[in-house]
Amino acid sequence: MPAYGRFPSSQYLIIQNRHFLIDSGEGTQMQLMHYGIGIHKINHIFISHLHGDHYLGLTGLLFSMHLQRRETDLHLFSFRGLDEILLTQLKYSSSVLNYKIIFHALTEGKIETIFEDDAVTVEAIPLDHKIKTSGFLFREKPKNIRLDKNMLKEGMLLQHIVQLKSGKDVVSKEDELLYKASDYTLPPKPSFSYAYCSDTQPFLQIIEQIRGVDLLYHEATFTEDEKERARQTKHSTAAEAADVAKRADVKKLIIGHFSARYKDLAPVLKEATEIFPTTSLATEGESFELND
Repeated sequence: MPAYGRFPSSQYLIIQNRHFLIDSGEGTQMQLMHYGIGIHKINHIFISHLHGDHYLGLTGLLFSMHLQRRETDLHLFSFRGLDEILLTQLKYSSSVLNYKIIFHALTEGKIETIFEDDAVTVEAIPLDHKIKTSGFLFREKPKNIRLDKNMLKEGMLLQHIVQLKSGKDVVSKEDELLYKASDYTLPPKPSFSYAYCSDTQPFLQIIEQIRGVDLLYHEATFTEDEKERARQTKHSTAAEAADVAKRADVKKLIIGHFSARYKDLAPVLKEATEIFPTTSLATEGESFELND
């Protein structure tokens, strides 16, 4: 429930000028507006499962895109059922969107690549919750080497610069080495990874899939004193989320999806950091950057 200024789940992820929305709980479009995020930059939306706190803000967002005359296709990734929900709402409001929604159905319990372009891949992460639920693993592909602009010399031909940028040495027609690529280039910038694990009880089968990721989001609905409640609802405690992060040897952990019973989140964070020190809270408006 929305409580103490906390909103249901939604995250906005930017990778190399690609803008992804992950889950869309109530109030998502209001929060996007509040933080100055343009909704038309979003071309891919990933919905982890069909509990209301993860998708009830989607319809409002889609209709606002329509009212603002969006024309670009929108890709929607979810389990079957969300397509029926949206079609029913469109049917009974006699609405026809200005843009096309391309629906990509997730497969329960399957690790699979659900999106790929020249910069990033997205895999489904099977999770263990009360209904079909999937996490999402975003990985940047290896980047290209970079020109060291400080080493470029006046009078170098453009075709030679292009050749160096591709990692190839430049030789003359007489096979004489003119420029050695390693002298004029820098190593590629690092590629990063992000794993989003929404509602789930501890599920050790995901460990190998998310091993070593730079940033892991893992739900932490309860603290250990409510562990029995966590099992009943198939959620995780903060300690269990931290244990997953430790086992998977991730670099940084973000915990969220806190029960409305916790007004003060300090005990939740303390429980996690005692096991995995590099843990942060997913609180409204918080930004996390993975720098080159």
